[in-house]
Amino acid sequence: MGKVVGVGGVFLRAKDPKGLQSWYVQHLGIPAEMYGASTFEGPESFGQTVFAFFPVESEQAMINFRVDSLDEVLERLVAAGAWIDPKREDASYGRFAWFRDPEGNRVELWEPAEE
Repeated sequence: MGKVVGVGGVFLRAKDPKGLQSWYVQHLGIPAEMYGASTFEGPESFGQTVFAFFPVESEQAMINFRVDSLDEVLERLVAAGAWIDPKREDASYGRFAWFRDPEGNRVELWEPAEE
């Protein structure tokens, strides 16, 4: 039986798509390729991908990025003037933090626990 094997892409709305893409490239190191898209391939992209739904009452949709050093990414975002949620979460499967990009999208960062 055919089945989904991962997320093929995440597409967010933006008032300034090119500007927001550039912000993600500069402050999160996300690669930019042709047509303003980003792809993650190779050994750095290996890991779990979660697909879930939030209740309709929740704040908004959110994207989650796996990161290799949560503290270093947060430092870069603070230097860039991004709003950082003071809440942190430590779980057996990793550490979590949240921020908002320049257009107000809530983004979750996840540093998986070392195996």
